[in-house]
Amino acid sequence: MIRGDGPLVIIPAYNEERTVGSVVEALVADGFRILVIDDGSVDQTSAIARSFGATVLRLPINLGVGGALRAGFRYAIANGYISVIQIDADGQHPVSQISDLLSAGEASEAHLIIGSRYLSVDATHTPSFPRRLSMRLLSAVASHFAGVRLTDTTSGFRLIRQPLLAAFAEEFPSYYLGDTYEATVAAVRGGYKVVEIPAALAPRLHGSSSVTTGRAIGLIAKVLIITLTGLHPKIRPIPSGASIN
Repeated sequence: MIRGDGPLVIIPAYNEERTVGSVVEALVADGFRILVIDDGSVDQTSAIARSFGATVLRLPINLGVGGALRAGFRYAIANGYISVIQIDADGQHPVSQISDLLSAGEASEAHLIIGSRYLSVDATHTPSFPRRLSMRLLSAVASHFAGVRLTDTTSGFRLIRQPLLAAFAEEFPSYYLGDTYEATVAAVRGGYKVVEIPAALAPRLHGSSSVTTGRAIGLIAKVLIITLTGLHPKIRPIPSGASIN
């Protein structure tokens, strides 16, 4: 059993053999414990991640990012972790900024700390105008529910702390944008504290998104309807008087 006072870095990965090694290598160099969830890859993702020092949880079938993350959250709970860092396997999230997430968590006592590309002056990745407009609409709706301004509710770079970690391990959205946007809305509606900090986002090192702009906009519209009607998955509300462990 692996235990530790620091966070466990969770990396969902599907056919990311070209990038996962460099991501894991940078995390190991900074002393982090890493769990790569291989979401049914058909390439060498697992072998490469393991060779660079990550623990690998290999799923027999592709569950999608949300399903892979929930498996990672359950692993973290079973192994005694009280916080996790969620980071992508494509190299877009600078490992050097994890310390900013951790500092913000300690200073704010928030349960979910999101790294926002739209608050950073150093971000080098710019989404297309239709996607940018859709993201702003999503953030406006989430901000309304949160009672605080949120700018990047689809960011996959985040710190999740107890007791929210346990709630996510029990119930976590598994479809498109569920792992980011709907998870954020569910946390807010469950009474958990959510904050954002600036975080640069670099272009993917290899490959591109599997979702076209047109399909993304259609799925975003669906997510908005689900959110506004309250049909998204519910998580266990924050216990009365609970504090960050």
